[in-house]
Amino acid sequence: MPSLRKNDNLRNIAIIAHVDHGKTTLVDALFHQSGLFRANQVVRERLMDTRDLERERGITIAAKNCSVVWKNVRINIIDTPGHADFGGEVERALSMADGAILLVDASEGPLPQTRFVLKKALEANLKIIVVINKIDRKDARPEVVLDEIYNLLIDLEATEEQLDVPVLYAIGRDGIAMKTPDQQGESLQLLMDTILEEIPGPSYDPTAPFQMLVSDLGYSDYMGRLAVGRIFNGAVCSGDSLVRIGKNGQTSALKVSKLQVYEGMHPKDVEEVQPGDIILLAGIEDVEIGDTICNREAPRALPRISVDEPTVTMKFITNNTPFAGKEGKYVQMTRIRERLHKETLFNVAIQVQETEDRESVMVMGRGEFQLAILIETMRREGYEFCVGRPEVIYRWENGTKLEPMEQLLVDCEERFFGIVTEKLAPRKAKMTNMINNGNGRLRIEFTLPARTLIGYRDEFLTDTRGTGIMHSLFNGYGEFQGEFPSRFTGAIVADRTGNAVPYAMFHLEPRGRLFTMPGDPVYEGMIIGEHNRGQDINVNPCREKKLSNMRAAGKDDNVILSPIKPMTLEQAINFIREDELVEVTPRSVRLRKSVLGAQNRHTLDASRLKRKAAA
Repeated sequence: MPSLRKNDNLRNIAIIAHVDHGKTTLVDALFHQSGLFRANQVVRERLMDTRDLERERGITIAAKNCSVVWKNVRINIIDTPGHADFGGEVERALSMADGAILLVDASEGPLPQTRFVLKKALEANLKIIVVINKIDRKDARPEVVLDEIYNLLIDLEATEEQLDVPVLYAIGRDGIAMKTPDQQGESLQLLMDTILEEIPGPSYDPTAPFQMLVSDLGYSDYMGRLAVGRIFNGAVCSGDSLVRIGKNGQTSALKVSKLQVYEGMHPKDVEEVQPGDIILLAGIEDVEIGDTICNREAPRALPRISVDEPTVTMKFITNNTPFAGKEGKYVQMTRIRERLHKETLFNVAIQVQETEDRESVMVMGRGEFQLAILIETMRREGYEFCVGRPEVIYRWENGTKLEPMEQLLVDCEERFFGIVTEKLAPRKAKMTNMINNGNGRLRIEFTLPARTLIGYRDEFLTDTRGTGIMHSLFNGYGEFQGEFPSRFTGAIVADRTGNAVPYAMFHLEPRGRLFTMPGDPVYEGMIIGEHNRGQDINVNPCREKKLSNMRAAGKDDNVILSPIKPMTLEQAINFIREDELVEVTPRSVRLRKSVLGAQNRHTLDASRLKRKAAA
């Protein structure tokens, strides 16, 4: 066994946390603390949230790399997503790290995603630094949260060495860290020093040839495809001849055209890199996440990055409505298929499966939110298509049907406890724990099938008057729990093409909740509202007032309609049933029936009922 050395000039550290626990804000403060910016330099907030969607929603979607220099040591920082649906990003990010900062909110404590990421970090044997953030909150309870973190570590079967974690307290927004919550901190110097002391430098075999594991991919207009990853052994120089080892052991030669390392947020050109560093390597076009790039004379593959299997699938279909091609730039399935396959190169948790129908593909991911983000990204790029209702991916073991289960954590006021449990009971939810902190709010844990949770989030926010918080996390596969009603209401469906008229919409209002504004274009089969009753109804939203030469009192009153709130993409995806689709274009999100013609739908329903009766 060769003796390993450590590169003490480097530290590779991941920052892991649940959504909205202050991870990206803390990275901003680390940039300022390290002297990356001038004293008078104007810098925007949340620098690592580079995508528009990340800044709009306040969440990290993709793992990203950056670096700071502290006491002549370069610290490579990997910013990981906090939402459970982007778990694939976490798994590949941790493959580059030697340690992790576990950031936990001083009031909320460890939540489901904290558990998921911490479990992955412990399995990778990373050194953990616990930072309890936002201790300036009025409802902060740092001592209780610390106990919860230790209980979580014990529950995850951490070793004695892993239980011995350094603990710091921070106000990330102000750039302050201290050893006790009562101390008066001034800067993040304590956190930076703790990283250097506690996190080991990357280890490597000084006798081994060059080996690099590709953990991410990038693209440059000037350099082409970029492979991003950590060097496990050896060194490399610009111009070296190397070899790539793919998924099935196939090899392909390459020549390094350019080497880069991270300096702050941006790559910097270098001629040579050292073992343990995280680099960007240009000069290879055909590369996938998990590939090994190594020495040509002694090619040896590293273990590939393994990610959990997807649990949710959605059907992407060519838009075949009367409005197809009017608002989108890319409408052909060929272009849509190319874009989806490109996504699988950068996102290891997304998979694309072909169907028998050439005009559709199945896209699989970790959750409906992850797929909704993909759809939103594509529509902003100019794509136009339709998507079906999210469906879970079932498994069969020994003749038993298994389905993905979720661990659901609900934080709500005590007065909403009844309505929450009442709504979750038909969704096959089983309460596993309930905590009352004595502040008027309850924290309740449930286990339930993943499919029954689809569409509940909006209902939950309505029931709790917008004050409830819910988080879910994949909790393995369990036995199929049986059918449940997905929606108790029907759809109000337009029966012709035209523009919605205020007079017609006014007379449709008593039938249910409307989604379409007066003047909006409609077509046959488009869903313009939610019916109060369980069955669908076909209506004419283009009906105008009949004109006559007779006048009567009140006949010329203005039509006043109730305000109509536009439906978001996530709400639309959660609303539809199995026989409905969401039409997605760069300018619109519309609901529609899979079969547009009313007569065709009637014939289809009749044949379905006949088959059911015969069975």
